[in-house]
Amino acid sequence: MKGYVSSIESMGIFDGPGIRCVIFLAGCPLRCKFCHNPEMWTTKGAEEYTPEELIKKIVRFKPYFGENGGVTFSGGEPLNQVEFLEEVVYLCKKEDINTCLDTSGVGTNYENLLKKVDLVILDIKDYRDNKYKDLTGLPIESYNKFLKDCIRLNKKLWLRQVIVPGMNDNKEYILGLKEYVSVIPNVEKIELLPYHTMGVEKYEKLGIDYPLLGVPDMDKKKCEGLEKILTS
Repeated sequence: MKGYVSSIESMGIFDGPGIRCVIFLAGCPLRCKFCHNPEMWTTKGAEEYTPEELIKKIVRFKPYFGENGGVTFSGGEPLNQVEFLEEVVYLCKKEDINTCLDTSGVGTNYENLLKKVDLVILDIKDYRDNKYKDLTGLPIESYNKFLKDCIRLNKKLWLRQVIVPGMNDNKEYILGLKEYVSVIPNVEKIELLPYHTMGVEKYEKLGIDYPLLGVPDMDKKKCEGLEKILTS
């Protein structure tokens, strides 16, 4: 069995608790308009690993994890490689390494994996059904099922929402998001992430039209103000 890894960040501090090794797995079925990693949509150019090869790499960083750190599997969409990831997480558990799944919740046959990981960071994209499809290119049903499974399994959840100028950077949307999140029982944390344009150059190099061309970076202070409304 082999998996496809786009890149590895050895000392991540934004993708879960503590210091983490972040594994960016290649491949994603979504085409989010604000995506800044189009190079991860497919496995082309990604490095191949067996689960045993990848765990050897992860274990090298274990001394830096401390009490709260560990490994986070991100992407792309990690659920695109469920069988491979399930085996890697199993090997992480044998090494007593904390595991986090950073996902959009779009995939199948993931229940065994979901039971094994310690934390799920779930990207909301958009909680409104019609807007979700317009933003990602896919209907919301897969995401909804994944969230229901996380609730059923009482899986520890962190939620994330990218805030884009002119799209969802308003009090009305945030209050709707607050109501949406309020009925999810196992949420430990929710973050608003300011949209940025750092991916534009990647689209140009790949010859892909950038969907949000002309949309400016999200004002960080305004984003912080919206987060206060959300968490108050």
